Amino acid sequence: MSAIFKREFKSYMHNMTGPIFIFFLLLFTGVCVSIYNLFIGFSSFSYAIELTAIAFLVIIPIITMRSLSEDRANKTDYLLFSLPLKTSSIVLGKFFAIVAVFTIPIAVMLLYPIILSAYGYMYYAASYSAIFALFLLGLSLISICMFISSLTESQVISAVISLGVLIFLLVLPLLTALIPTTALASFICFIVCEALVSVLIWRLTKNPNVGMISAAVLVIPTCAIYFFKAEWFEGLFPSLIENLSLYSQFYNLNSGIFDIKSMVYLLSVTVFFLFLCTQSLERRRWS
Repeated sequence: MSAIFKREFKSYMHNMTGPIFIFFLLLFTGVCVSIYNLFIGFSSFSYAIELTAIAFLVIIPIITMRSLSEDRANKTDYLLFSLPLKTSSIVLGKFFAIVAVFTIPIAVMLLYPIILSAYGYMYYAASYSAIFALFLLGLSLISICMFISSLTESQVISAVISLGVLIFLLVLPLLTALIPTTALASFICFIVCEALVSVLIWRLTKNPNVGMISAAVLVIPTCAIYFFKAEWFEGLFPSLIENLSLYSQFYNLNSGIFDIKSMVYLLSVTVFFLFLCTQSLERRRWS
């Protein structure tokens, strides 16, 4: 894994992708800090961090688009598969290389509250909690975009799909307000989501029987519960989606409250999508 990490990290820093990523993120954060903390005079760093998280919509798809799709396009993934390495080691090596690049601007941001304290009082606990929330959000979004990169050999397609997914995650809390709170609406939404999960399992395993079984395991209990306890579904799906939104959990941490539940959730999403990414490569390795 260390060899993969060193190779990927050097590649990011030598082909200007890493430096451009660092420059853009620090530039965007600097503008936000200037607006909120210097011009407006807020003593909290959370407002600038909340706006900085929007920059992830563009810069994270750009830095992750080549993580796995490039090897697939150049057929160098077969060389990686021939090495005495576990698939998980390949994924983690590439993931930690991106995280290392991402950590550089985050480390620079740790100096901002100290610098701003020269211009007035700063809430250090809230400021560093906001930076930590930004870091955890970045980890989860990187893992999601890496998984998307593992599904295609085109870097452009990977970047475009990742951009669309991240925009969807950003506006997801707003979309929940458009979903009716009736039991039938929640039931239909659950069935649609379960069907999509079954299709994803089928695509990962390339086994239609596994896809059918997973669909049955998910859909049949949902239908049974709705038939006997339909009132349980009233407002359930909008509430669940709002609680599962990555940006909702980020806002909880960014508010200055050290929410263990939000922290564990963001880390769990990171681990889950790294697992999916590993399974995607494992399927290609033995196909």
